[in-house]
Amino acid sequence: MMKDLCRSAVFVSTLLFAPSAFAQHQTFKIDPAASQVAWTLGGTGHHVNGTFHVQSGTIDFDRIAHTISGSVVVAAGSGNSGEASRDKKMKKDVLDVEHYSEITFVPQKYDGIIAPTGDSTLQVSGTFTLHGTPHGISVPMQIHIDGGALNAKTHFTVPYVKWGLKDPSVFILKVAKEVDVDLSLTGKLTPAS
Repeated sequence: MMKDLCRSAVFVSTLLFAPSAFAQHQTFKIDPAASQVAWTLGGTGHHVNGTFHVQSGTIDFDRIAHTISGSVVVAAGSGNSGEASRDKKMKKDVLDVEHYSEITFVPQKYDGIIAPTGDSTLQVSGTFTLHGTPHGISVPMQIHIDGGALNAKTHFTVPYVKWGLKDPSVFILKVAKEVDVDLSLTGKLTPAS
């Protein structure tokens, strides 16, 4: 009788606490159509603004274990500054999209607390792969959770020339050696499978 009572208590406890534990491990499935990469490149007397298209992305995270994994994939060939000749040069000479069609970020850890709802501020570290070469990077990230929706935003700087990409500066027209990036991700949040 006591054995049966203990088994029942364990079973009931499992039913009561499993949903809570299950909800801690979640998957953020990024909606490419609602997400965007905006960039700004300083230059002699002017700034160039543009965008890239987020191709895909899925991030798994666990609030209790503080683990994070997955990837965000950006189509390198989608770079658009609004001027066709400049974009052609960027894609061919700087990004070499024929050989490196994707720019990726793979998160590996985060510092901070992800609230189950509302706003959270995190520091996310991982590997940013540009032009086929991986680079360690840590970025501040603001996230907002509202039911099954998650929005994530970050701003960071990419030292593209230092990372081995070609400097597009010409005789008179000089451009910065770093590009500012604003990443905005929107998608659905579900329990991880």
